[in-house]
Amino acid sequence: MVETTQKRQVVLDTETTGISTADDHRIIEIGCVELVNRRLTGNTFHQYINPQREIDAGAMEVHGITNESLVDKPLFAEIAEDFLRFIDGAELIIHNAPFDVGFLDHELKKLADETRRIKSVATVLDTLKMARDKHPGQKNNLDALCKRYDVDNSNRELHGALLDAEILADVYLAMTGGQVSLTLTAQESETATDLRAETELAAVERQPLRVLRANEDELAAHQLMLDKVNQASGGQCVWLAKD
Repeated sequence: MVETTQKRQVVLDTETTGISTADDHRIIEIGCVELVNRRLTGNTFHQYINPQREIDAGAMEVHGITNESLVDKPLFAEIAEDFLRFIDGAELIIHNAPFDVGFLDHELKKLADETRRIKSVATVLDTLKMARDKHPGQKNNLDALCKRYDVDNSNRELHGALLDAEILADVYLAMTGGQVSLTLTAQESETATDLRAETELAAVERQPLRVLRANEDELAAHQLMLDKVNQASGGQCVWLAKD
């Protein structure tokens, strides 16, 4: 019996109180969606977190999360184990991975007796680096990639960790050139595409072909050429009509 190896990936995004852990900025939202063999499973991890500090005004303009909305949310220490269990053994897909991984490790370092770091429980793939390699000199933020790969981000008025993770999953699948339909297998998708192409081709209204008939001079020149061929071939020209 042949065992099928399943590839598990977790697309991850975070929102924070600011842009630098050097200023002890903290994570306020984590959003994750799971892919197995390049298909969404429906399994997600989503959590708002009380950062125990104020959110910078600039950060608030980006994600719209207020200090007041986080007062009753759990601390990172309270959700850390569930989060680490969700990503354990997966390949993390993150846009600008050093930012998110840096913040997650910053949170883990604050926990007493916690020695694990993100790269000790999961591998990391940075889609920003991937996009820069594929599209050097172009904009490669998530909005630009959505436009480039025709991914719908019309609901993205503000950044949100879970929404951005869902959008990034679509972008990643499109950018890596594989199956992007999340409801069809690769074979079903290919068959559907072939059938759609055949239907569209059959639906095209074909114009009658224009027939151009040879004039007398052209017919005479054609006959002269056939006579030469017939002479050169010892009377074996197959295009000459038989009497």
